[in-house]
Amino acid sequence: MNRTIVAFSAVAAALTLAACKHTPPADVAAEVNSHSITYQELDKVYQSQYPQQTERANEDQVLSNKLEVLNSMITNEIMWQRAEKAGLTAVDADVEAELTKMKAPYTKEEFDKKLAERHMTLEDLRAQVRRDLTVNKLINKEIGSHITITDGDVTNFYNANKESFNLAEPQVHLAQILVTPFGNQPVHNLKNSKAQSDADAQAKIKDIAARLARGDEFGMLAQNYSEDPETAQNGGDMGFVPQSGLEKASPELRKLVDSLTPGSYSGPIHTQNGYLILKVITREPAGQRELNDPRVQQSIRDTLMNRKDQLLKSAYYEVARNGAKIQNYFAQQVVEGTKK
Repeated sequence: MNRTIVAFSAVAAALTLAACKHTPPADVAAEVNSHSITYQELDKVYQSQYPQQTERANEDQVLSNKLEVLNSMITNEIMWQRAEKAGLTAVDADVEAELTKMKAPYTKEEFDKKLAERHMTLEDLRAQVRRDLTVNKLINKEIGSHITITDGDVTNFYNANKESFNLAEPQVHLAQILVTPFGNQPVHNLKNSKAQSDADAQAKIKDIAARLARGDEFGMLAQNYSEDPETAQNGGDMGFVPQSGLEKASPELRKLVDSLTPGSYSGPIHTQNGYLILKVITREPAGQRELNDPRVQQSIRDTLMNRKDQLLKSAYYEVARNGAKIQNYFAQQVVEGTKK
């Protein structure tokens, strides 16, 4: 082929690519199925999730955190659009009931102060609660209502794990969400979320605690944000921990765990490894537990249900993203080095 023709073709192709490149709209961080997420919206959510971020924070880390926040906003927008299309938008009564529950532990002054610390107004929180409730309705409809655990599933799990139901001493079934200040450690969660400093870790664990208080599911938060490589993928599940193990780790820790009822969780705990939130799933006395024990069956069903729920949620989010038209202009500008 004539070299002139080849050269001309290459130039034409380059000009075509340049012409097709989508110039980011002004002030738009991303588009999801033609819906714009503005930089103003991104900054507002970022400030609410990282309220203690200092002005001297590492610039690269700030960009990384904002990319993570935007990614979550994109996923949430996809879910919101799906829920709206399915007619599942949360009604005012449900939103107000949830707000009342959130306000209950505080005086008006205390609640207003917490909102101010997160750079939020009551209307911001109301909008967020509506979106969260709406997305939860979608997930319950698309996933939760279709999960079935059979008697055979329970029996098979028991037979494969019978030794774990023979307890030499009283044990506590725990789950955890761990955040560490060590920025050089690899991440092992769905959001690739990693605190880079002690201040960053404190802000992150406080945000997770706030999400729990709003009703976010513990296991999903652990999968998304926990930095423990051993438990994050399993929703923070640590299995059964002997009381002696808790005592050996810290008498104060055992005292704290002993104060929690099954299903409840602690506030942020500062340890030498970072910051964590613990959840007590169940308590078991010493001895062999048989399959006909209702507690054993319920524990197995809960474990299997949680595993299936977390798996299907993760897969559902990915399928939903694959089916959406997403333009992440902020990420594009970071790659090009034009976003500071």
